[in-house]
Amino acid sequence: MCADDYGMTPEISAGILKLADQNRISATSVMSLSPHWPHWAPPLRELRGRVDAGLHLDWTSAFAVDEGFGKSLPLLMALSALRLLRTSAIECAIERQLDLFETHFLAPPDHVDGHQHIHQFPVIREVLMRVLSRRYGAHDRPWIRIARITEAAASLKSQVINAMGATALKRLTIGYGFAHSDDLTGVYDFQGNAHFYSQRLRNWLEHMPSNSVLMCHPGQGPCGLAPFAQARLWEQEVLQSEAFQTMLDNTQTTLVRGSALFQRPDKLTP
Repeated sequence: MCADDYGMTPEISAGILKLADQNRISATSVMSLSPHWPHWAPPLRELRGRVDAGLHLDWTSAFAVDEGFGKSLPLLMALSALRLLRTSAIECAIERQLDLFETHFLAPPDHVDGHQHIHQFPVIREVLMRVLSRRYGAHDRPWIRIARITEAAASLKSQVINAMGATALKRLTIGYGFAHSDDLTGVYDFQGNAHFYSQRLRNWLEHMPSNSVLMCHPGQGPCGLAPFAQARLWEQEVLQSEAFQTMLDNTQTTLVRGSALFQRPDKLTP
């Protein structure tokens, strides 16, 4: 159970910490380019061993734009699909985000995924796996989140996420010898209310394949200029409620850290 966007705003970070303290999540993904990250890194460090902390690789937020390489999601999708991205620039941006993560967390990330799933886009995924393979040894390699949506009635959004490289990224992680999740759930249009989110959450828990990640986007209080701010409030409300714990019990679901669940395959030639 991974809460995305840690560090994006103080309210999002505070909400995620509260859920971690309640044992309602088992991982969170950090936006290390955010100016809020240095302040919110110490309380997350205190949760090491209880909650996985990973890098939420970013190319599309205002933080990435301020760094000089950020692009809109449609433009990034087009450039990556046409393989018009410069690999040297991608490598520098990945190293920059890993450096910022480690500088304040004082440890490598437990996992790597992507804001809007950009980590599995063409070109980016190849450079990412080369950088991670060079940077980390056998004992500190992060696991990789594969954004492959398997729900029977997959939405157009889910189909696009899959098409942008889920299978290709999984092949690369195996080739480089990295542990990885298999499937991702928790995808929806951020429309509705707390009741509808609760219904979706129950359905995801009842139908999740093994080795899956269920992502969420909670936030406590006004979330500033964060995207889909209202949805973050109802996700927080549902996830911190006793009804969610009852849901976990009724579906016989135990939340576990990916670093404990996902096994690293033998290294192969990519």
